[in-house]
Parts: sequence; structure tokens; C-alpha cells
Amino acid sequence: MLDIKVIRENPDKVKTAMKTRNLDADQMIDTILQFDADRRRVIGETEVLKAQQNAENKKIPALKKAGEDVSALMAHLKELSDQIKEKDGELTQLEEKQKNLILSLPNIPAADVPVGKDDSENKELRRWQEPTQFSFDPKAHWDIGRELDILDPETAAKVTGARFHFYKGMGARLERSIMNFFLNTHVDNGYTEIFPPFMVNRASMTGTGQLPKFEEDAFKLATKVSNEDYFLIPTAEVPVTNMHRSEILDGAKLPIKYCAYSACFRAEAGSAGRDTRGLIRQHQFNKVEMVKFSNPETSYQELESLTNDAERVLQLLGLPYRVVCLSTGDLGFSSAKTYDVEVWMPSYQRYVEISSCSNFEDFQARRAQIRFKANPRDKAQLVHTLNGSGVAVGRTVAAILENYQNADGSVTIPEALRPYMGVDVIRKPE
Repeated sequence: MLDIKVIRENPDKVKTAMKTRNLDADQMIDTILQFDADRRRVIGETEVLKAQQNAENKKIPALKKAGEDVSALMAHLKELSDQIKEKDGELTQLEEKQKNLILSLPNIPAADVPVGKDDSENKELRRWQEPTQFSFDPKAHWDIGRELDILDPETAAKVTGARFHFYKGMGARLERSIMNFFLNTHVDNGYTEIFPPFMVNRASMTGTGQLPKFEEDAFKLATKVSNEDYFLIPTAEVPVTNMHRSEILDGAKLPIKYCAYSACFRAEAGSAGRDTRGLIRQHQFNKVEMVKFSNPETSYQELESLTNDAERVLQLLGLPYRVVCLSTGDLGFSSAKTYDVEVWMPSYQRYVEISSCSNFEDFQARRAQIRFKANPRDKAQLVHTLNGSGVAVGRTVAAILENYQNADGSVTIPEALRPYMGVDVIRKPE
């Protein structure tokens, strides 16, 4: 959530920033400022009424002691009390309207984010290894999975629906092996492993920026518990970030680094027709997530190291990839700056996102009220939150199947995964 002080003091800057995100928010920002002016006016009027109330209250003991009639004064105090109550109600409404509008504004891009209309203007930063070359015609991972009898979307479509998969045999083992390999690698690199709930409440979804704007993309449960809304998580970022909601952290312990496996659930309401085959865009998929809580002074250093950690697992797997800096028009709602790590997919003949590593600065922390103190005497200030896929498991399965396929239809297992898999090659069933 943006700071109202930033909107109030730099409205033109905020309007310009929104335009770089392809959002004309001029009217919304003007409305926010009007609500803010009205809110401050009502606060001033309430303070005047309360001052009158206090002054009148102080008169009562002396008047009663002198034997004077205080009925008129009491009537006036009742009138003041009613006016204050009315003003408090007006203030609550104004604050709620202002907050709802601010919650709908995305983050302001960092100064060094390239300005662009969409992903075509993302900036490539580096590549690791060249795209995989074959001496035969390579197949898509969905064909490889069918022929090896390790991926079964048809049965999943019968049992559940489109964009779900059954993993079978060595396919299930490959998925599980990748999860464990990612988690172990990140734990060895200083992350604390978390196994979070796969359901969260509305406050948690709001805290990380999924709500209110993207509720249509979320799976909301029909059943309420204690009148509380529950949602299936779109990523482990949501429960893990909200672990510290409404807390003041010890600044000496920053950065705090977590990694977490979770299933992820996305309705993908706005992506009809995209990547309908294979594992690239599913309603349910597995992912290992990295989350950091950082001192604002070092959060961009932490973003670089976070991205390097995502790259490291792909390097260990020997998968070609590139890193791009997202342009303003492709930036996620909560992010101030994002690096996408994109793995080479032979069937697409292009790089496909497998990890997004983002610095949200204090955008999420302001929503979730996550603060820190450098020492006990300091005033608490907002942390910077970061997260990155470490990485998407299903897309890694797809990338391995395509990049490690052999002419005879088998798939070689990357060396780093062999201790987890117990085999060197996945072969066609006899």
C-alpha cells in the first residue's frame, strides 16, 4: 500500500508512475486526496468539539458547588457528545473509502526499472549457457510425458478439469525429487525451511497485495469458519510473509530468510487460452518460494542475492536460462522491481518464466504492519519484503523433460537430482 504522505506531497509523481504501468489513475488519486482533505477537516472539527466538551465539563463541579442549575449545560454537553459521535462516524467512513482506493493502487516502480508498455520492453541482463541443441527433432514435454507414461492430463481432466495433471511413476518421483533438491539447496544457503498452511484468511491475502484487486484470480472457499473468509494460497509468499503480520522484528536479525514448499492454486481468470497444454500454466502446481524481510538500506542488495539463489538451482540442474528486468508495464502489482529468470524451452523455441524475484520495498509491510527496530530505543519502521520463486517445480519438470530428452525417447536425469531419483534415466515402459 502506498503511503498517503507520498500521495499527498507528490501527487503528480504518483500519477506519472501509474501511467508507466499503463494505469490512468489521475481521477482515483484526486479522489483519494479529496477524501484525505475531508478526513483532516473532520479531525480538526472533532478536536474543536472535544475541546469545547472538556471546557464545559470542567465548569460543572464549580456550578454545582455554587448551587446553580446545570441542566442547560448538561443539555449542551449531550449535544456536543452527539456531534462528536456523528463526526467519528463520518471519519470512519472517509478513512474506509480512502483506504479502499489506496489498496487498489499498485506500487511505484523503482527509479532504475525500464519504462515500457509490456513484456516486449523487458531488459535482458544476462544469459547462462546457450539454448539446447539437438541432432533430432525434439518433442514437447507433454508428448514426452505421455510417451513415458509419467504425465496424465486426460485423467486429471476427468477427475477435476482442464489445467490439472496427474503425475505417475517416475513423473511423480521427479516432481518430489525437485522439491527436495530445491529446499535442501536453499537451507544450505541460510534459509529457514517453512511448511505453511495452504489456506489463508482475507487479512493475509490483503497483506501481500492479492486483495482486493485480484480476488477473481483466487480460489475462495465457500465454507466460512467463525465467519472468516478463507482462500487457497496462490503462492507460499502469502502465508510466509504474513507470519510476521502486525509484529515488530529485531533489526539485528535482519535479513530474515525463509524458504517454503507449497502447492499453489490460481484461477487464472485473465489468462484464458494461454499455454493450455502441458505444465506451464496450471490451476494447481507446486513451487518452492523464498521470502526475505530486510532492512530498507540493504533490500536491493538482498534482491540481487535472492535472484542469484534462484539462478543457482538452475545452474546445478544444467538448464539454460536468462535473467530479465521487467519493464514498468509488465511489473506485478505489489512489486517495485522484479527480475524474471526464464528457462529455455525447446518446444516453445523461447525462454519461459520459471522464477520471479521481487523487491516490494515497504508496500506489503505497510499493508501487513511488519516493522522493525534497530535497537529497543528506536522508533519502529517498516521493513522491506522480498520474495522469489526458488523455483516453480512443474515448470522445472517440463524444462528437464525437454532439455534432457534423448533420440530414443528417454530422458536423462540431471546429475544433481540422481541421489534423489535413484536412477540416471527415465525410459519408456516396456
